[in-house]
Amino acid sequence: MRTLIVDDEPIARKILREELGCVSDVAVVGEAENGEEALRKIAKLAPDLVLLDLEMPGLGGFDVIQRLPPNALPVVIIVTAYDEHAIRAFEAGALDYLLKPISQERLEKALERARRLKGRPREMAESLGRLSEITDESSKGKARKVVGRVGEEYFLLNLDDILAFQAERELVWIVTARQRYLATQSLSHIDGRLSGTDFQRIHRNALVNVNHVRRMSPLSSQRWLLTLSNGQEFIVSKRQAHNVRQMLQW
Repeated sequence: MRTLIVDDEPIARKILREELGCVSDVAVVGEAENGEEALRKIAKLAPDLVLLDLEMPGLGGFDVIQRLPPNALPVVIIVTAYDEHAIRAFEAGALDYLLKPISQERLEKALERARRLKGRPREMAESLGRLSEITDESSKGKARKVVGRVGEEYFLLNLDDILAFQAERELVWIVTARQRYLATQSLSHIDGRLSGTDFQRIHRNALVNVNHVRRMSPLSSQRWLLTLSNGQEFIVSKRQAHNVRQMLQW
């Protein structure tokens, strides 16, 4: 596993590098001392595994997870000196966490879990998606990343970049300005996760981001046609028309 070590303490990075040097199938491909450098190296090096410290000046570990490039999704193991941060991250969906000082035995157990997850990209992406929701208390309960699939690849998509979710029989499409992705969850589950955000159910088969609505045209006294920023059109059902008018303040 190609591994990136992210920690603002040089001694901590040195210890991890030496311990990883004893593991035959792990190669340390780089180090980063802050969140900004970590994001640059993740994008450039595309590591399989990131050992990520949570407490760093500037961008912390949760911030790094929230800003991960959508096409570079490593397995993430949280590294922290604080029990409460580790437990919080683990409950949110972290693969594993390491408490400082890190023992070789505990590190090996975390690496074994990383090996298993590396072959399951959907689970890895969804784990990162859950972690991105707890960047700070103000984001609690709001989804910050959504997992989408194209072929065999999985992506973490920013919620603001999503125009709509559209169900077609058993499939749910994530609509962005550039392309569509397959969702990994049902529309009803996504609707529940997006409660309190800018997404509005306009039909039993569609959720739209009201920030991307560019035109609202009446089809009848209780039916509307929404045009989104990419030109795509959605019909609002009679059942949802009142809620949509209220949310758009029309």
